[in-house]
Amino acid sequence: MVPDAGTRRSDPFAPLTSELLPVGDGHDVHVESVGREGGIPAVYLHGGPGSGCQPDHRRLFDPERFHAVLFDQRGAGRSRPKGRREHNTLPHLIADMETIREKFAFEQWMVVGGSWGATLALAYAQVHSDRVSSIVLRATFLGTRAELEGAFLETLPRFYPGLSDDFIGLLPTGEREKLLDAYWCRILDPDVAVHSPFARAWHDTERILSEHASSRTRLDLASLKSTGALPATPFMEAHYFANDCFMKPNQLLDDAQKLKGIPGIIVQGRYDLLCPPATSHALAARWPDAELRIVPGAGHTLYDPGIRDAVMKAIADVASKMTD
Repeated sequence: MVPDAGTRRSDPFAPLTSELLPVGDGHDVHVESVGREGGIPAVYLHGGPGSGCQPDHRRLFDPERFHAVLFDQRGAGRSRPKGRREHNTLPHLIADMETIREKFAFEQWMVVGGSWGATLALAYAQVHSDRVSSIVLRATFLGTRAELEGAFLETLPRFYPGLSDDFIGLLPTGEREKLLDAYWCRILDPDVAVHSPFARAWHDTERILSEHASSRTRLDLASLKSTGALPATPFMEAHYFANDCFMKPNQLLDDAQKLKGIPGIIVQGRYDLLCPPATSHALAARWPDAELRIVPGAGHTLYDPGIRDAVMKAIADVASKMTD
């Protein structure tokens, strides 16, 4: 580990350690820790899949109370090789979490994640319930085909009909019956001329759906032809979604009883168009140890009004319950 000693005293949120950790299969995962050694162990799981952790994510954890670990999942963020999808499945990510936990010698840790991070949090907790002290989720996503179809085939045309026309219109008429499969197939096509416009369209549409008050309501069709850098997340998302997130149908809800005894808080934006409240409600109904907190006037992203504060309060509240 490489301590960032020069900035520790001036910035309490600067990493205590930062490294590329070999996890096998040719993957090196970027791992950093923040807070104080001896603090409440916690791990933060970013969304996507494929996005990576951001410096602001460190600030979700009180540095006086927590010893928190943040890592970029395989192929994401600062992990290497960037974008690599080989040996990159949900079981691989769960195994990486155990490697990281053991490296820090945490007996148990609080698991925090939003959107895809919530998917990974639940999947990990259902496999390693004895290693999870508590859970904080934001915008519950259960990794199902039904959720993705609900967002892109039902919610999108209902709330953004023009955007839906743009999104669908990129595909030949004959491929529109299986819209999501057609998008994922093209995004994963090795030919840049094929995948580039569809990766951009997927990214921009998802971004608009994620914001409660988006400044955009249509795709910029001209920008889809750009030769600039491509967003990373559509490729990893297509890989995972085309493979049903490497889970059995309805796995996380069916196995929710494995969370029994683990305290948790679920933070949910009332107007989340990607991961609607019904999903968090269904999970809470099968996980009696969880409390569902609805944030009014907010959508999907961590930075919609009230969401970030609610997540920070949930983390602090769960920690207080653990130490009472």
